[in-house]
Amino acid sequence: MVKIEFTQEEIKVLSYERYHHPHPRVQRKMDAIFLKSYGLPHQDICCITGISGNTLRSYLKDYQEGGINKLKEINFYKPQSEMMEYKSSIEAYFKEHPPANIKEAMVKIEDLTGIHRSENRVREFVESIGLKRRKIGMIPAKADPELQEAFVKKELQPALDEAKEGKRAVFFVDGAHFVHAPFLGFLWSFVRVFIQAPSGRQRFNVLGALNAITHELIMVCNDEYINALSFCDLLWKITALNLQIPITIVLDNARYQKCKIVSELAKLLNIELMYLPAYSPNLNLIERLWKFVKKKCLWSKYYPNFQEFKTAISICLNQTHTTYKDELASLLALKFQSFKKAQIMTV
Repeated sequence: MVKIEFTQEEIKVLSYERYHHPHPRVQRKMDAIFLKSYGLPHQDICCITGISGNTLRSYLKDYQEGGINKLKEINFYKPQSEMMEYKSSIEAYFKEHPPANIKEAMVKIEDLTGIHRSENRVREFVESIGLKRRKIGMIPAKADPELQEAFVKKELQPALDEAKEGKRAVFFVDGAHFVHAPFLGFLWSFVRVFIQAPSGRQRFNVLGALNAITHELIMVCNDEYINALSFCDLLWKITALNLQIPITIVLDNARYQKCKIVSELAKLLNIELMYLPAYSPNLNLIERLWKFVKKKCLWSKYYPNFQEFKTAISICLNQTHTTYKDELASLLALKFQSFKKAQIMTV
Protein backbone atom coordinates (compact mmCIF):
# COMPACT_ATOMS: atom_id res chain seq x y z
CA MET A 1 0.00 0.00 0.00
CA VAL A 2 1.26 3.48 -0.90
CA LYS A 3 2.15 5.47 2.20
CA ILE A 4 1.81 9.25 2.10
CA GLU A 5 2.13 11.83 4.87
CA PHE A 6 -0.50 14.62 4.84
CA THR A 7 -0.33 17.96 6.63
CA GLN A 8 -3.44 19.43 8.24
CA GLU A 9 -3.40 22.25 5.68
CA GLU A 10 -3.38 19.75 2.80
CA ILE A 11 -6.26 17.81 4.32
CA LYS A 12 -8.22 21.05 4.71
CA VAL A 13 -7.68 21.95 1.04
CA LEU A 14 -8.64 18.43 -0.10
CA SER A 15 -11.81 18.58 1.99
CA TYR A 16 -12.79 21.87 0.36
CA GLU A 17 -11.90 21.04 -3.25
CA ARG A 18 -13.75 17.71 -3.29
CA TYR A 19 -17.01 19.65 -3.16
CA HIS A 20 -16.18 23.05 -4.63
CA HIS A 21 -13.86 22.47 -7.60
CA PRO A 22 -15.78 23.26 -10.84
CA HIS A 23 -14.79 20.01 -12.63
CA PRO A 24 -16.44 16.78 -11.40
CA ARG A 25 -13.44 14.62 -12.29
CA VAL A 26 -11.17 16.76 -10.14
CA GLN A 27 -13.72 16.57 -7.32
CA ARG A 28 -13.51 12.77 -7.50
CA LYS A 29 -9.71 12.88 -7.37
CA MET A 30 -9.80 15.14 -4.32
CA ASP A 31 -12.35 12.92 -2.63
CA ALA A 32 -10.25 9.80 -3.14
CA ILE A 33 -7.07 11.43 -1.81
CA PHE A 34 -8.99 12.95 1.10
CA LEU A 35 -10.21 9.48 2.13
CA LYS A 36 -6.63 8.24 1.79
CA SER A 37 -5.49 10.96 4.21
CA TYR A 38 -7.71 9.35 6.87
CA GLY A 39 -6.09 5.97 6.36
CA LEU A 40 -8.95 4.13 4.68
CA PRO A 41 -7.98 0.93 2.85
CA HIS A 42 -7.76 1.19 -0.92
CA GLN A 43 -10.61 -1.27 -1.35
CA ASP A 44 -12.93 0.96 0.71
CA ILE A 45 -11.85 4.14 -1.13
CA CYS A 46 -12.59 2.49 -4.48
CA CYS A 47 -15.97 1.32 -3.26
CA ILE A 48 -16.94 4.77 -1.92
CA THR A 49 -15.72 6.79 -4.93
CA GLY A 50 -16.61 4.28 -7.66
CA ILE A 51 -13.12 4.06 -9.16
CA SER A 52 -10.83 1.12 -9.89
CA GLY A 53 -7.68 0.23 -8.04
CA ASN A 54 -5.51 1.27 -10.98
CA THR A 55 -7.23 4.64 -11.15
CA LEU A 56 -6.67 5.21 -7.43
CA ARG A 57 -3.01 4.34 -7.79
CA SER A 58 -2.67 6.85 -10.65
CA TYR A 59 -4.27 9.53 -8.43
CA LEU A 60 -1.81 8.77 -5.64
CA LYS A 61 1.11 8.84 -8.07
CA ASP A 62 0.01 12.26 -9.35
CA TYR A 63 -0.29 13.54 -5.78
CA GLN A 64 3.17 12.32 -4.88
CA GLU A 65 4.65 13.96 -7.98
CA GLY A 66 2.92 17.33 -7.88
CA GLY A 67 0.62 17.59 -4.90
CA ILE A 68 -2.84 19.13 -5.09
CA ASN A 69 -1.99 21.19 -8.18
CA LYS A 70 -1.20 17.99 -10.08
CA LEU A 71 -4.60 16.59 -9.14
CA LYS A 72 -6.27 19.63 -10.71
CA GLU A 73 -4.86 18.82 -14.14
CA ILE A 74 -7.45 17.48 -16.57
CA ASN A 75 -5.67 15.39 -19.16
CA PHE A 76 -7.81 12.30 -19.52
CA TYR A 77 -7.91 10.58 -22.89
CA LYS A 78 -10.65 11.64 -25.26
CA PRO A 79 -10.90 9.74 -28.54
CA GLN A 80 -10.99 11.95 -31.63
CA SER A 81 -13.18 11.35 -34.64
CA GLU A 82 -11.40 10.24 -37.82
CA MET A 83 -13.36 12.99 -39.56
CA MET A 84 -11.20 15.54 -37.72
CA GLU A 85 -8.35 14.68 -40.09
CA TYR A 86 -10.46 16.19 -42.88
CA LYS A 87 -11.81 19.10 -40.83
CA SER A 88 -10.43 21.83 -43.11
CA SER A 89 -11.77 20.36 -46.34
CA ILE A 90 -15.17 19.59 -44.79
CA GLU A 91 -15.43 23.13 -43.39
CA ALA A 92 -14.50 24.65 -46.73
CA TYR A 93 -17.10 22.57 -48.56
CA PHE A 94 -19.94 23.28 -46.10
CA LYS A 95 -19.19 27.02 -46.12
CA GLU A 96 -19.98 27.02 -49.81
CA HIS A 97 -22.67 24.33 -49.71
CA PRO A 98 -24.51 24.28 -46.34
CA PRO A 99 -26.33 20.93 -45.92
CA ALA A 100 -30.11 20.96 -45.46
CA ASN A 101 -30.04 18.17 -42.89
CA ILE A 102 -27.78 15.63 -41.16
CA LYS A 103 -28.48 12.92 -43.74
CA GLU A 104 -27.23 15.18 -46.50
CA ALA A 105 -24.15 16.09 -44.42
CA MET A 106 -23.51 12.38 -43.83
CA VAL A 107 -23.56 11.63 -47.57
CA LYS A 108 -21.32 14.60 -48.42
CA ILE A 109 -18.77 13.70 -45.76
CA GLU A 110 -18.60 10.14 -47.06
CA ASP A 111 -18.11 11.46 -50.62
CA LEU A 112 -15.32 13.78 -49.47
CA THR A 113 -13.50 11.46 -47.08
CA GLY A 114 -14.66 7.90 -47.68
CA ILE A 115 -15.68 7.74 -44.00
CA HIS A 116 -19.17 6.46 -43.21
CA ARG A 117 -20.60 7.32 -39.81
CA SER A 118 -24.05 7.24 -38.24
CA GLU A 119 -26.29 10.32 -38.15
CA ASN A 120 -25.56 10.81 -34.45
CA ARG A 121 -21.79 10.76 -34.98
CA VAL A 122 -22.04 13.14 -37.94
CA ARG A 123 -24.28 15.48 -35.94
CA GLU A 124 -21.75 15.57 -33.09
CA PHE A 125 -18.94 16.25 -35.56
CA VAL A 126 -20.60 19.08 -37.51
CA GLU A 127 -21.66 20.75 -34.24
CA SER A 128 -18.09 20.46 -32.94
CA ILE A 129 -16.74 22.40 -35.95
CA GLY A 130 -19.31 25.18 -35.55
CA LEU A 131 -22.25 24.19 -37.75
CA LYS A 132 -25.64 24.86 -36.23
CA ARG A 133 -29.17 24.43 -37.57
CA ARG A 134 -30.24 27.98 -38.39
CA LYS A 135 -33.30 29.34 -40.11
CA ILE A 136 -32.50 30.88 -43.49
CA GLY A 137 -33.06 34.63 -43.53
CA MET A 138 -34.21 36.77 -46.39
CA ILE A 139 -32.62 39.86 -47.89
CA PRO A 140 -34.00 41.76 -50.88
CA ALA A 141 -32.15 40.85 -54.08
CA LYS A 142 -31.34 44.49 -54.77
CA ALA A 143 -29.91 45.20 -51.31
CA ASP A 144 -26.37 46.55 -51.25
CA PRO A 145 -24.48 45.27 -48.16
CA GLU A 146 -21.57 47.69 -48.67
CA LEU A 147 -23.90 50.67 -48.94
CA GLN A 148 -25.74 49.55 -45.80
CA GLU A 149 -22.50 49.25 -43.86
CA ALA A 150 -21.39 52.73 -44.94
CA PHE A 151 -24.78 54.20 -43.98
CA VAL A 152 -24.65 52.71 -40.49
CA LYS A 153 -21.09 53.89 -39.90
CA LYS A 154 -21.35 57.42 -41.30
CA GLU A 155 -24.97 58.43 -40.63
CA LEU A 156 -26.97 56.15 -38.37
CA GLN A 157 -24.44 55.33 -35.65
CA PRO A 158 -23.41 58.97 -34.98
CA ALA A 159 -27.07 59.91 -34.52
CA LEU A 160 -27.64 56.97 -32.17
CA ASP A 161 -24.54 57.87 -30.16
CA GLU A 162 -25.99 61.35 -29.60
CA ALA A 163 -29.32 59.77 -28.63
CA LYS A 164 -27.61 57.62 -26.01
CA GLU A 165 -26.10 60.77 -24.52
CA GLY A 166 -29.48 62.51 -24.45
CA LYS A 167 -28.43 65.06 -27.06
CA ARG A 168 -30.80 63.88 -29.80
CA ALA A 169 -34.04 61.92 -30.19
CA VAL A 170 -33.99 59.24 -32.87
CA PHE A 171 -37.21 57.61 -34.07
CA PHE A 172 -37.49 54.66 -36.44
CA VAL A 173 -40.60 54.98 -38.60
CA ASP A 174 -42.49 52.43 -40.66
CA GLY A 175 -46.02 51.42 -41.54
CA ALA A 176 -47.54 48.04 -40.71
CA HIS A 177 -50.67 46.65 -42.31
CA PHE A 178 -52.32 44.00 -40.15
CA VAL A 179 -54.84 42.00 -42.17
CA HIS A 180 -57.73 40.42 -40.27
CA ALA A 181 -56.79 36.87 -41.19
CA PRO A 182 -55.29 33.83 -39.45
CA PHE A 183 -51.65 34.15 -38.37
CA LEU A 184 -50.63 30.50 -38.18
CA GLY A 185 -48.00 29.62 -35.59
CA PHE A 186 -46.99 26.56 -33.58
CA LEU A 187 -48.67 25.03 -30.52
CA TRP A 188 -47.94 22.09 -28.23
CA SER A 189 -51.12 20.08 -28.80
CA PHE A 190 -52.34 16.47 -28.82
CA VAL A 191 -53.97 16.90 -32.21
CA ARG A 192 -53.56 19.46 -34.98
CA VAL A 193 -55.50 22.63 -34.18
CA PHE A 194 -57.37 24.69 -36.77
CA ILE A 195 -58.22 28.39 -36.55
CA GLN A 196 -61.26 29.85 -38.25
CA ALA A 197 -60.52 32.33 -41.02
CA PRO A 198 -62.55 35.55 -40.77
CA SER A 199 -64.38 36.62 -43.89
CA GLY A 200 -63.19 39.70 -45.78
CA ARG A 201 -59.77 41.33 -45.91
CA GLN A 202 -60.07 44.24 -43.49
CA ARG A 203 -56.78 45.91 -42.64
CA PHE A 204 -55.66 47.75 -39.53
CA ASN A 205 -52.94 50.18 -40.60
CA VAL A 206 -50.39 51.51 -38.12
CA LEU A 207 -47.80 54.16 -38.93
CA GLY A 208 -45.42 54.04 -36.00
CA ALA A 209 -42.44 56.01 -34.74
CA LEU A 210 -40.32 54.05 -32.26
CA ASN A 211 -37.98 55.94 -29.96
CA ALA A 212 -34.62 54.21 -30.29
CA ILE A 213 -33.75 54.68 -26.61
CA THR A 214 -37.00 54.64 -24.58
CA HIS A 215 -38.94 52.37 -27.00
CA GLU A 216 -41.96 54.62 -26.62
CA LEU A 217 -44.19 54.30 -29.68
CA ILE A 218 -46.01 57.18 -31.38
CA MET A 219 -48.78 56.01 -33.71
CA VAL A 220 -51.21 57.09 -36.38
CA CYS A 221 -53.81 54.39 -37.09
CA ASN A 222 -56.67 53.88 -39.53
CA ASP A 223 -58.64 51.19 -41.35
CA GLU A 224 -58.16 52.58 -44.86
CA TYR A 225 -54.62 53.41 -46.01
CA ILE A 226 -51.50 55.33 -45.03
CA ASN A 227 -50.47 58.32 -47.11
CA ALA A 228 -48.50 61.56 -46.89
CA LEU A 229 -51.16 63.18 -44.71
CA SER A 230 -50.87 60.29 -42.25
CA PHE A 231 -47.14 60.87 -42.12
CA CYS A 232 -47.67 64.60 -41.50
CA ASP A 233 -49.98 63.73 -38.59
CA LEU A 234 -47.17 61.60 -37.16
CA LEU A 235 -44.70 64.49 -37.45
CA TRP A 236 -47.08 66.74 -35.54
CA LYS A 237 -47.48 64.10 -32.80
CA ILE A 238 -43.71 63.82 -32.44
CA THR A 239 -43.39 67.61 -32.29
CA ALA A 240 -46.07 67.71 -29.57
CA LEU A 241 -43.70 65.76 -27.29
CA ASN A 242 -41.70 69.00 -26.80
CA LEU A 243 -38.42 67.13 -26.52
CA GLN A 244 -36.22 70.27 -26.63
CA ILE A 245 -33.45 68.42 -28.48
CA PRO A 246 -32.82 67.77 -32.19
CA ILE A 247 -35.03 65.06 -33.69
CA THR A 248 -34.01 62.54 -36.35
CA ILE A 249 -36.46 60.21 -38.04
CA VAL A 250 -35.05 57.10 -39.71
CA LEU A 251 -37.37 55.84 -42.47
CA ASP A 252 -37.50 53.90 -45.71
CA ASN A 253 -38.04 55.22 -49.21
CA ALA A 254 -41.82 54.75 -49.49
CA ARG A 255 -43.14 57.24 -52.03
CA TYR A 256 -45.54 58.97 -49.61
CA GLN A 257 -42.62 59.61 -47.22
CA LYS A 258 -40.47 61.36 -49.82
CA CYS A 259 -43.03 63.74 -51.27
CA LYS A 260 -42.80 67.52 -51.10
CA ILE A 261 -45.48 68.03 -48.44
CA VAL A 262 -43.62 65.75 -46.05
CA SER A 263 -40.17 67.24 -46.64
CA GLU A 264 -41.48 70.80 -46.26
CA LEU A 265 -43.32 70.05 -43.01
CA ALA A 266 -40.28 68.24 -41.58
CA LYS A 267 -38.16 71.27 -42.44
CA LEU A 268 -40.70 73.59 -40.82
CA LEU A 269 -40.73 71.49 -37.65
CA ASN A 270 -36.92 71.21 -37.66
CA ILE A 271 -37.00 67.42 -37.93
CA GLU A 272 -34.26 65.61 -39.82
CA LEU A 273 -35.42 62.86 -42.19
CA MET A 274 -32.74 60.20 -42.53
CA TYR A 275 -33.62 57.86 -45.39
CA LEU A 276 -32.34 54.30 -45.28
CA PRO A 277 -30.52 52.83 -48.27
CA ALA A 278 -32.95 51.16 -50.65
CA TYR A 279 -34.04 47.64 -49.69
CA SER A 280 -32.76 47.81 -46.11
CA PRO A 281 -35.52 46.59 -43.74
CA ASN A 282 -32.79 45.01 -41.59
CA LEU A 283 -31.68 48.52 -40.58
CA ASN A 284 -35.11 49.69 -39.44
CA LEU A 285 -35.50 48.92 -35.74
CA ILE A 286 -39.29 49.10 -35.80
CA GLU A 287 -39.47 46.10 -38.14
CA ARG A 288 -38.54 43.95 -35.15
CA LEU A 289 -41.44 45.41 -33.20
CA TRP A 290 -43.96 44.44 -35.88
CA LYS A 291 -42.71 40.84 -35.72
CA PHE A 292 -42.99 40.90 -31.92
CA VAL A 293 -46.60 42.09 -32.09
CA LYS A 294 -47.57 39.33 -34.49
CA LYS A 295 -45.97 36.72 -32.27
CA LYS A 296 -47.40 38.15 -29.05
CA CYS A 297 -51.04 38.71 -29.97
CA LEU A 298 -51.76 37.31 -33.44
CA TRP A 299 -50.02 33.97 -33.94
CA SER A 300 -52.43 31.06 -33.39
CA LYS A 301 -55.17 33.32 -32.02
CA TYR A 302 -58.68 33.81 -33.34
CA TYR A 303 -60.53 37.13 -33.19
CA PRO A 304 -64.17 36.74 -34.28
CA ASN A 305 -64.55 40.37 -35.36
CA PHE A 306 -62.38 43.18 -36.66
CA GLN A 307 -62.85 45.37 -33.59
CA GLU A 308 -61.43 42.74 -31.24
CA PHE A 309 -58.57 42.23 -33.70
CA LYS A 310 -57.71 45.95 -33.66
CA THR A 311 -58.05 46.19 -29.90
CA ALA A 312 -55.60 43.34 -29.29
CA ILE A 313 -52.99 44.96 -31.54
CA SER A 314 -53.50 48.43 -30.03
CA ILE A 315 -53.14 47.16 -26.46
CA CYS A 316 -49.91 45.36 -27.35
CA LEU A 317 -48.46 48.42 -29.11
CA ASN A 318 -49.38 50.75 -26.26
CA GLN A 319 -47.37 48.63 -23.82
CA THR A 320 -44.04 48.54 -25.65
CA HIS A 321 -42.25 50.68 -23.06
CA THR A 322 -44.17 49.41 -20.00
CA THR A 323 -45.46 45.82 -19.82
CA TYR A 324 -43.18 44.51 -22.56
CA LYS A 325 -40.18 46.68 -21.77
CA ASP A 326 -38.01 43.83 -20.48
CA GLU A 327 -38.99 41.44 -23.29
CA LEU A 328 -38.16 44.05 -25.91
CA ALA A 329 -34.90 45.22 -24.34
CA SER A 330 -32.73 42.67 -26.15
CA LEU A 331 -34.89 42.49 -29.27
CA LEU A 332 -34.64 46.25 -29.81
CA ALA A 333 -30.94 46.52 -29.01
CA LEU A 334 -29.16 48.97 -31.29
CA LYS A 335 -27.28 46.31 -33.18
CA PHE A 336 -27.97 45.90 -36.86
CA GLN A 337 -27.36 42.86 -38.97
CA SER A 338 -24.90 43.38 -41.77
CA PHE A 339 -24.64 40.96 -44.64
CA LYS A 340 -21.47 39.51 -46.09
CA LYS A 341 -21.21 37.99 -49.51
CA ALA A 342 -20.42 34.62 -47.92
CA GLN A 343 -23.81 34.64 -46.22
CA ILE A 344 -25.85 35.25 -49.36
CA MET A 345 -26.79 32.26 -51.50
CA THR A 346 -26.67 33.03 -55.21
CA VAL A 347 -27.54 29.61 -56.58
